Amino acid sequence: MATLEEDLRALEQKLNALKLDYDRYFVGTRPREPVMARQEIQKTVSLWGNTPIQNTALRFKFNSIHSRYQAMKRQWDNVLRQMQAGTYQRDVFKADIREAGSATPKSGQRDRRESIVSAGAGAALIDSYCEAARACGQNVEGLDAKKLQAVVDKQTRALKQKLGCTDIGFRVVVQQGKAKLKASPVADTRDR
Repeated sequence: MATLEEDLRALEQKLNALKLDYDRYFVGTRPREPVMARQEIQKTVSLWGNTPIQNTALRFKFNSIHSRYQAMKRQWDNVLRQMQAGTYQRDVFKADIREAGSATPKSGQRDRRESIVSAGAGAALIDSYCEAARACGQNVEGLDAKKLQAVVDKQTRALKQKLGCTDIGFRVVVQQGKAKLKASPVADTRDR
């Protein structure tokens, strides 16, 4: 009895860790699929699934964990199929960014291919932001063009006053799985 209880506790912890590993893999921060951890969990689930559990509470706990694992497996397999087919939303979004030549720079670096949209060109900026936010799984239903443009205009005025520049550029970046707008002064090429 104590062995089953300990195994179920360990199985639940391993399942939570595996979920995090798969989330990292799908976002792109983990280079390989966590196959070994998944096989280990599958082995434990198969072992206890074929063993009659007399204790009702432990049987209920095992069935709950097993159901959760099956649901996660279906979801992971679905995303893996989408990745292989090239239709996975986050991968499609990243590919579109690379094709457009505006890949997100690594922290601390500025990518010269990155497109900077001036504050006046609001439609392109808003479309890019909404697309990036959707691809990251953020809710954009309450967001409309007027609200976002008002935020951009307010930031533009504040930064122009603070930095003393004539134009502010905005770019859409994805950091820690969230789409964000980054502002920076745009150098006037006529002064050179």
